Amino acid sequence: MKAAVFHAPGKITYDTVDDPIIQEENDIILKVTSTAICGSDLHMYSGGIPQARPMVMGHEFMGIVEDVGKNIGHLKVGDRVIVPFPIACGGCYFCQHDLPSGCTNSNVENYGPEGGILTEKGGGMFGYTDLYGGYNGGQAEYVRVPYANFGPRKVSESLSDEQLLFLTDIFPTGYTGVMWADLKGGETVAIFGAGPVGSMAAKSAILHNAKKVIVIDTQQYRLDQIKNLTGCETILWEDGEQTVNEIRDMTEGRGADVCIEAVGFEPDRDLIDRAKAVINFEKGSIKVLDACMSAVRRGGFVSILGVYPMNYDNFRVGQLFDKGITIKAGQSPVHAIVDKLLNYVETGQVKLDDIITHRMALSDVAKGYEIFHKREDGCVKVVLDPWK
Repeated sequence: MKAAVFHAPGKITYDTVDDPIIQEENDIILKVTSTAICGSDLHMYSGGIPQARPMVMGHEFMGIVEDVGKNIGHLKVGDRVIVPFPIACGGCYFCQHDLPSGCTNSNVENYGPEGGILTEKGGGMFGYTDLYGGYNGGQAEYVRVPYANFGPRKVSESLSDEQLLFLTDIFPTGYTGVMWADLKGGETVAIFGAGPVGSMAAKSAILHNAKKVIVIDTQQYRLDQIKNLTGCETILWEDGEQTVNEIRDMTEGRGADVCIEAVGFEPDRDLIDRAKAVINFEKGSIKVLDACMSAVRRGGFVSILGVYPMNYDNFRVGQLFDKGITIKAGQSPVHAIVDKLLNYVETGQVKLDDIITHRMALSDVAKGYEIFHKREDGCVKVVLDPWK
């Protein structure tokens, strides 16, 4: 089959690889009908998340069941399904407590309670390095889906792939940042990052009746898109202090009730930021998280959706304590919320496909990664068709 294969930072190519096969009784083989490039994929592409051997990329995909293992009873060949990006067994302690990203069985080689930098990670994920199970991903014609008795959800033929595809990752992820904050209605929510996850967080804040949604980004074209789609207010990031002051000016000096970090450890950085990282033996920067800590009001909530793969010595614990901030971070518990989110889509309460800016054949995957990484040609979200 054909697939998008990671070889080295900056090198993802359209290759011929072995077809996947049923390995366990709870597996299915999925014929992928649509897949997308996720912002998290860019951390591998940039070299920010290490991966030594070639791997099929992609954890945002859906398709048609091609084959089923002996223990699969609720799915049959021909069923159309979406697949949550975390790989979870459904039976362990964490799966039973709505924390599928902590699955103890899906990442045998590197799982552990510590949450270390290069070991003792959480559960497995599709196409996201050997640290997270070494599973091939769905930027391919076919993909093996393990624990398919727990993860995949059948979907209606009445909705298109593009209407449903983002239920696999970015909509649940954006929604999670709002869900954690337990909005009651009437709050001000500041979202740092107008990429795909930030866009979905904005849509989710509106679903939760936020009074004011403010989206911050360094790229005006991304701000223009999300403002056009949601009517939110926007701030063009020039520096952290200016951004924080603007948010305070918009909230009677208090700061936002909720700040959502949807950027991660690889924000736009100048030479000073890069030098600080070298001096501190750190990878990337927590500058956006710092801005969230300053921009949130006393007693407010910070949701961290962006990826942070290591520890940072300059974390603002004193500010956290003095302001009484509540923080929650991590991967979205997709399995626990996807059915509710599917209902939002089916009933027309939220539209997901309007953030797509580029539709490409899977054979053009190298170009797709390049323009998404460099933010060229107005790129916000790339969807790939394996069969064009």
